[in-house]
Amino acid sequence: MNTNLPLRQIADTVCVAPQLDPEAMAELARLGFKSVVNNRPDFEHGPDQPTSAAMQAAAEAAGLAYRHLPVDSGWQSPEQIAAFAALLQSLPQPMLAFCRSGARSNLLYQQATAG
Repeated sequence: MNTNLPLRQIADTVCVAPQLDPEAMAELARLGFKSVVNNRPDFEHGPDQPTSAAMQAAAEAAGLAYRHLPVDSGWQSPEQIAAFAALLQSLPQPMLAFCRSGARSNLLYQQATAG
């Protein structure tokens, strides 16, 4: 994977990343990603954080499937974990999930695929 994007592979077809900007969606598509999951609530970091709507528009313009599953950085509910597991099953792969640092997306993946 030759890119300047801060991607971290956590499974064969899943990567995580910190907050991306809408312009990154075209690069993700060029790299072969098929879907993007945004785990960050809108305005978590204030007005300079790209909104989910802006990210979705850019992702879809790049031909990527996009889902917004906002979760708190400190705790993810069983329902949110189940929703992420369902996205792993239903979205085309490879998939990228992102949040503020990538940590909560990684944790969601780990919990969704445990046992």
